[in-house]
Amino acid sequence: MPDLHSPKPPRPGPLYHRLYVRIYAALLGSLALAALLFATVHWFYDPEQVRNSFDDFADVAQEILPPAAAPRAEQEAALLRWRARVRTDMALYSARGDLIVSAGRRLPVLPPEQLANGRVEGSRGLFAMRMQDGRWLVARRMRGHRAFMNLLYMLAAVALVVAVGAYPVVRRLTGRLERLQGSVEGWGAGRLSTRVAVEGRDEVAQLASSFNHSAERIEALVAAQKSLLANASHELRSPLARIRMAVELLQDQANPAMREELKRNIAELDQLIEEVLLASRLDASEPGTRQGGQADPQVDLTAIVAEECVRSGATFDADALTLAGDPKLLRRMVRNLLENAARYGAGSPVVVRLDSPQEAVIRLDVCDRGPGVPESERERIFEPFYRVPGASEAAGGVGLGLALVRQIARHHGGNVSCLANEGGGCCFRVILPGHP
Repeated sequence: MPDLHSPKPPRPGPLYHRLYVRIYAALLGSLALAALLFATVHWFYDPEQVRNSFDDFADVAQEILPPAAAPRAEQEAALLRWRARVRTDMALYSARGDLIVSAGRRLPVLPPEQLANGRVEGSRGLFAMRMQDGRWLVARRMRGHRAFMNLLYMLAAVALVVAVGAYPVVRRLTGRLERLQGSVEGWGAGRLSTRVAVEGRDEVAQLASSFNHSAERIEALVAAQKSLLANASHELRSPLARIRMAVELLQDQANPAMREELKRNIAELDQLIEEVLLASRLDASEPGTRQGGQADPQVDLTAIVAEECVRSGATFDADALTLAGDPKLLRRMVRNLLENAARYGAGSPVVVRLDSPQEAVIRLDVCDRGPGVPESERERIFEPFYRVPGASEAAGGVGLGLALVRQIARHHGGNVSCLANEGGGCCFRVILPGHP
């Protein structure tokens, strides 16, 4: 019996191993890095630094340009030469604010309220610098938006650095969660031996460890249940055989009707035990292998379908198709579908089609013209021992036939579904992988 005692949960590691602490630390580190870069940007664009640069620029202009008393043509020539070097539109104003000369595109008039070096109010990219002799030099870069673009580039670089710095930490955490999710999905799909790699000592690692412990317990419980079911089903055959023998010995003394009823019940019990055993073996075996671990041989599915249709009296249309599989299981699948159609098809003809609608795909349709299956019940009828409401138990069957069909189809890498038949009735469609 499996150990049902709950394992002790793994002890949490030190505080710095906790997931929320690491995420919080990564966030604080990113913010600190962003603050450092913004401080660098502010240093480059500090207003005091900008004002000092304007004062320096005014001093340089005083040295380069001719004095205020120089002829206008001389001042204009000097301004043009300077403009060609610095690629800036310029204008030179007198101390009273009168335009002396300009170089490049025409600039707005210097407002009378301009008293200090710096940006000219109401303009874009226009700066005024007062020289020592009282004249004003107004300048605007020919690409006035360049400083703004530089700031945008700097902010983009800040965002990029923060993103690059935070990505490895976040991706490592989310990567572990994604691997955990994949393992859980695989386990939920029926691969009960799936386990999760335990990485680290934080909450994700504790979750992975807890999942592994739970998966081990559930796998052991399921294995024990399958073993119990298979053993119980096998042991039932002995008393059932004795009951059959007793009925045979009493056949001359018992009422004929009662004797036939006993035979029918014994046959139904025998079929139930056989199908339970088969379901248990399918649950315990790996898809694509036979008992003993041997690989599945190539099976002539067309021959199996033809033989079973002749046996049941169904009409069939089949292409020559083969696939890797277990011939006994495939024959049982086809027989169960035909028996189900005969049992619930209200005596209507059963039509079987076997073809390959596309490469490496085999399709088997078993159709009847009976009352059909309500759309809301078309999935549930594949559950073990489930009967459609209104179905009579007198029709026979133990409620495992269609469940076995689905198990056998999935064991061979395929599936089965119930569809509405055109003109009434239903079709059971089996899709199996064929030769590529």
